[in-house]
Amino acid sequence: MAAGEKIKAKIKKNLPVRGPQAPTIKELMRWYCLNTNTHGCRRIVVSRGRLRRLLWILLTLTAVALIFWQCALLISSFYTVSVSIKVHFQKLDFPAVTICNINPYRYSAVRDLLAELEQETRGSLKTLFGFSEITSRKRREAESWSSARKGTGSKFLNLIPLLAFDKGETSKARDFRTGRKRKVSGRIIHTASDVVHVYESKGSVGFQLCSNDTSSCAVYTFTSGVNAIREWYKLHYMNIMAQVSLEKKINMSYSAEELLVTCFFDGESCDARNFTRFHHPMYGNCYTFNNRQNETILSTSMGGSEYGLQVILYLNEEEYNPFLVSSTGAKVIVHRQYEYPFIEDVGTEIETAMATSIGMHLTESFKLSEPYSRCTEDWNGVLITNIYNATYSLQICLHSCFQAKMVEKCGCAQFSQPLPQGANYCNYRQHPNWMYCYYELHQAFVWGELGCQSVCKEACSFKEWTLTTSLAQWPSEVSEKWLLSVLTWDQGQIKKKLNKTDLAKLLIFYKDLNQRSIVESPANSIEMLLSNIGGQLGLWMSCSIVCIIEIIEVFFIDSLSIVARHQWHKAKEWWARRQASPCPEAPPSPQGQDNLGLNIDDDLPTFTSALCLPPAPAAQVPGTPPPRYNTLSLERAFSRQLTGTEVPAES
Repeated sequence: MAAGEKIKAKIKKNLPVRGPQAPTIKELMRWYCLNTNTHGCRRIVVSRGRLRRLLWILLTLTAVALIFWQCALLISSFYTVSVSIKVHFQKLDFPAVTICNINPYRYSAVRDLLAELEQETRGSLKTLFGFSEITSRKRREAESWSSARKGTGSKFLNLIPLLAFDKGETSKARDFRTGRKRKVSGRIIHTASDVVHVYESKGSVGFQLCSNDTSSCAVYTFTSGVNAIREWYKLHYMNIMAQVSLEKKINMSYSAEELLVTCFFDGESCDARNFTRFHHPMYGNCYTFNNRQNETILSTSMGGSEYGLQVILYLNEEEYNPFLVSSTGAKVIVHRQYEYPFIEDVGTEIETAMATSIGMHLTESFKLSEPYSRCTEDWNGVLITNIYNATYSLQICLHSCFQAKMVEKCGCAQFSQPLPQGANYCNYRQHPNWMYCYYELHQAFVWGELGCQSVCKEACSFKEWTLTTSLAQWPSEVSEKWLLSVLTWDQGQIKKKLNKTDLAKLLIFYKDLNQRSIVESPANSIEMLLSNIGGQLGLWMSCSIVCIIEIIEVFFIDSLSIVARHQWHKAKEWWARRQASPCPEAPPSPQGQDNLGLNIDDDLPTFTSALCLPPAPAAQVPGTPPPRYNTLSLERAFSRQLTGTEVPAES
């Protein structure tokens, strides 16, 4: 080996190991900074002066922090949606329209069932206000206080006592049954009032509900006597009607022929056969138009009132229950064909002696499901049993959850049609604790303590009809006489002449055929996210995905390898010392790291540092002797001529 090659080999042997095989993390980091394509890191190593190095360190760390911040924003905003609104002009399907009389049952049919309750209600009104009920109708003039059953006592007031509180007093109240003050135990829950106040807001009226063992009681107070009397009456009314069979309740309510006087749709006549009946616990018989009869859904070809639904309703005010309802009219709700009509929650009331025009705009919404939102379709991921046999909606889920809690806590259901499986309506005979249980659950539901709001999710797709209502007097004074006469003749089964306070006209139509669609779509994609992250890396540190792979390799794989290698060497040395016999340690042999000639700086080796190495030991190079020329002369001639080598003689 030549002297130059030996010098190179010795330099290579004595220089420290660089790169991924470096013995320490410090040397690995130094090697990475000098060889990486990421800007900033190399300047930290090669810059002269502490101030310049410090500035480059701060700039590099700031750039890294900005990269992490921007990437975190990009990732956090990945599951966002963009909303697009589209407007279509097309022939639209007409929605289902459900109509209910505000009065659920004919008063003449339920009068006997409610006689005792009404007697105590009238007595409570006399005690509270100091006057008896004044009636102007012939059927109520014929009734007298003696027409109610006598000698029954105060059964309903004993069951749910009515109490009157003086202003600022909560421990004592005057009992309506005895007229005396008594102590009141239990929680007092005040319900806000929006009606006329009793005693000019000097006190409040309420009723007391207790559990079976009377150990737990709650007093519900109202600053309005109207609200207190109606709520107290409603509780007993529900208890009485719950004991009546469904078939009998259907017969006591209004038939479609009684309710509907005339009907037109899209310019064509319709009648009771185009309506489907369903029984509501609080509104009696309700009727739904366009409820997918024969699996067909009606549509409208034009916008405007002439191409919608027009009906005249006979509401028969004389048959109204005076304590259950305090207004005259009907309730209407517009919904999808496969939805359950919650008429008590979102119904629109229409007045008698008025023409109510309801213009509709259709909006269809489509939302993205998880992970973009918590919406669901077809009850997926909702641990609630659907008791209404209808498509999913948030309202159906909440009602199903509340009815399930009622069955679980109270043993019965209320305000539900159909009933949950295996349950029946609450009544005091079979469920003496249901009133107290119902009010406790209702308060917990309103305050969000039942957990239904957290379990139920919003529907991912739904249709919503925006309603615009306008009113006009109907019939007019000039047309009232002939119009009522003709309608009376049309309704042959009605034995009396119609009055305009018994009638209501309803018009429901599309204002135009523009359908608005609100569609959600992902605002980002994987490709866009990677592109944005790459843009941030290139902007702040001129880095790419390959640089990220290098960082992972150096800072994680190689660094961990160095740490593991050091630990392995320590373990081997410890094991060798344990196995070896005790003997004096030999002085350590000089290594390349101990060569003072190489300890110039931490930079890469140069030609100058190589010259500082100690000279190589002198080697004995053998000399070359001079040539012996006498070896080139012939010693002797050949003794004989070889055969075949003779030269022929010249002639």
